Amino acid sequence: MKVNPSSCLCPVLLCLCFLERGYEASHHGQAKIISRSHNATHNHNQTKDGETEVHHRPKRGWIWNQFFVLEEHIGPDAQYVGKLHSNSDKGDGSVRYILSGEGAGSIFIINEVTGDIHATKSLDREKKSHYVLHAQAIDLNTNKPLEPESEFIIKVQDINDNAPKFPDGPFVTSVPEMSEIGTSVFQVTATDADDPTYGNSARVVYSVLHGQPYFSVDPKSGIIRTALADMDREAREHYSVVIQAKDMAGQVGGLSGSTTVNITLTDVNDNPPKFPQKNYQVFVPESAQVGKPVGKIKANDEDIGINAEIKYSILNPEGAGMFSISTDKDTREGVITLRKVLNYEKKKHYSLHIAAENTHLDPHLSYLGSFKDDATLKITVGDVDEPPVFSMDYYIMEVYENAKVGTEVGAVTARDPDSKNSPVRYFIERREDKEVYFDIESISGVIRTTQLLDREDTPWHNITVMATEEDNPSLQSHVPVTVQVLDVNDNPPMINTEDEIIICESTRAGQVIQTITAVDKDDFANGKGFSFSFPGGVPANPNFTIKDNEDSTASIIARRRRFHRLTQELYELPVVVWDDGEPVLSSTSTLVLRVCSCQRGTRLKICQGEAFLSSAGLSTGALIAILLCVLILLAIVILFITLRRSKKEPLIISEEDIRENVVTYDDEGGGEEDTEAFDIIALRNPAAAEELKFRRDVRPECIRPRSSRRPARGHHSPSSLDIDEEMDIGEFIKQRVAEADQDTSVPPYDSLQTYAYEGQGSPAGSISSLGSTGAHSELDYNSMDDWGPKFEKIAELYGEEVETASESTEKAESEKQT
Repeated sequence: MKVNPSSCLCPVLLCLCFLERGYEASHHGQAKIISRSHNATHNHNQTKDGETEVHHRPKRGWIWNQFFVLEEHIGPDAQYVGKLHSNSDKGDGSVRYILSGEGAGSIFIINEVTGDIHATKSLDREKKSHYVLHAQAIDLNTNKPLEPESEFIIKVQDINDNAPKFPDGPFVTSVPEMSEIGTSVFQVTATDADDPTYGNSARVVYSVLHGQPYFSVDPKSGIIRTALADMDREAREHYSVVIQAKDMAGQVGGLSGSTTVNITLTDVNDNPPKFPQKNYQVFVPESAQVGKPVGKIKANDEDIGINAEIKYSILNPEGAGMFSISTDKDTREGVITLRKVLNYEKKKHYSLHIAAENTHLDPHLSYLGSFKDDATLKITVGDVDEPPVFSMDYYIMEVYENAKVGTEVGAVTARDPDSKNSPVRYFIERREDKEVYFDIESISGVIRTTQLLDREDTPWHNITVMATEEDNPSLQSHVPVTVQVLDVNDNPPMINTEDEIIICESTRAGQVIQTITAVDKDDFANGKGFSFSFPGGVPANPNFTIKDNEDSTASIIARRRRFHRLTQELYELPVVVWDDGEPVLSSTSTLVLRVCSCQRGTRLKICQGEAFLSSAGLSTGALIAILLCVLILLAIVILFITLRRSKKEPLIISEEDIRENVVTYDDEGGGEEDTEAFDIIALRNPAAAEELKFRRDVRPECIRPRSSRRPARGHHSPSSLDIDEEMDIGEFIKQRVAEADQDTSVPPYDSLQTYAYEGQGSPAGSISSLGSTGAHSELDYNSMDDWGPKFEKIAELYGEEVETASESTEKAESEKQT
């Protein structure tokens, strides 16, 4: 099969056609070998299937790799692709060509007679770049293939039908201002859907359409760079750069696409702060409060962010001593604050040299100069009518206690600080919750007492003095005044002891019993030393003596040995104590000494009885309460025992009431006949005793307990009652109990009713108080033989016992009769 030279629609295809023909001529022997190899394989397969005949096919006459078809073909006629032709085709129309594979019959059609292939539709390489098809030549006479089916490819040849695109645009980026030329800003990349391996359809170059001369772009890489030096953000901040991408390497006829890159210049600290003017003035009244703002000043900075942050400072010492300046973070203003109180009378003007400088500096921009500026602020102090000013911030005065009313304590002074120097009037601030002890003269400011003072009651007095101008009473000033009350010796000393002094019975003569001290309410200066002695004119104490230790203490010493608690337990000892104040004061105190039998082996002088109480942690009141509780409990117990032993009074007092009679008997015979000795009807209510006369302790005559067994061995007790077989003894007892519960004549006091039935009396005698129905059991144990082997032995044993008992009974009766 050969390709028709007329299928070459362009010079490239024509070259391919010539190359294909040359390839066929130069490789004819190789094609023949391929064809033979094919025939050999075919013959081998036929032999393998059982056919002995070998068919020799002619050699294949076509060899090709692929066809080409241009994309985006526009025209009324179908686009010619190529021609299939077999060497076996003699041109007589006996060969039919068949095309199959991708797009066969729909996109690609073939003339079955001539083998010409046409494309009926416009193809898009970007959607599908090639098609795989199969060709076959069929003999019309035999309807057999002349050649085996062969595969070939139709490639869609690219044309420049796609423009470059920027899929992510537009773009936003930034670059610092004042950047050098060539500083990289951003990189753009365009994509082209055409075939990058064929021609220049996908070869893109970049250029700047808008944005020059500020920025440039690399034609190959798409990197945008600065093209102008020292671009200033303060002059222009935003730039819109349009970048174009053109294929065909930028040649004429190429397709192009564009995108926009928005570039912002970021700020750098390239501008120093500047004051709009060099001189400022501020008016501040002298009444301005310390720590409060009195003025503002501001320097401008064209930068933004941290590059525009400013720090203010006062350069001259005089201004820095009276004022301070700080930066407002929001407005970047310098706020001036008063540090000390202004006084118009002393200084009326202040001049502040203020500097403003950036806090964040860029070393790379230091060549631009100093990032600092200064200005002068003149402050004028205004005169204000001020309240009086005291000569001191506070006053401390002294006065002796017990001083006469009207005694001068001290004086305060105040003046009008203004130039007119108005007269000043003084007052004491009164408080309702405090008593008034002082008064002040309104003109002179002299403070005097209004009543007697007591240092021991209130040693310090705090008052507040107010001063006002006579011309303007609304202006007031205050000053604290502290008055100390000085001490005088007006309180005698007292012996410092409240507890009893303990004397051990084993005390020896000359032994120190107790060391005593004294206290004085007066100041230490008026009572720093104390002296002790017995009262004058009193006979010498035979039991004790007192020794002044000359250190404001005294010792009580025993004068004899052996004190006995039983002889005398308490001793009273008067002692006089003096102070060394001016005048000397004294007092007499009576000490109480208690004799106790002290504990041995301890230094603590505690009585043994008291030691027990103290160890238990009980006071005298608690001990008395415990003893009272114990006594009350004992009285309750004794009363309870007495009541238990006392006789109970009868509920119904009657001479015929015999409930207190007790009938005792020790015999055990007689059975139920013995119960007749006590008439139980007496326990009933006497008013109802006449209504119910029947005996409740008599056994029933018409009721017989039901028995499930016959009398053993045919014996029947002649004394057994004739009791109904249908009623059980338990039912009988229940009836009696019900009757007793429903009996309204019975009082609710305690009573005892006994129901028991054991039969009549036994001739052999019974230890029971109830009668027995017979001498032997009426149970028939022979029936237990039917219960199984486990009960045979029991029936045998009890049967022997019954017989033995029966024989013993008969023998006893015969002996009795004899």
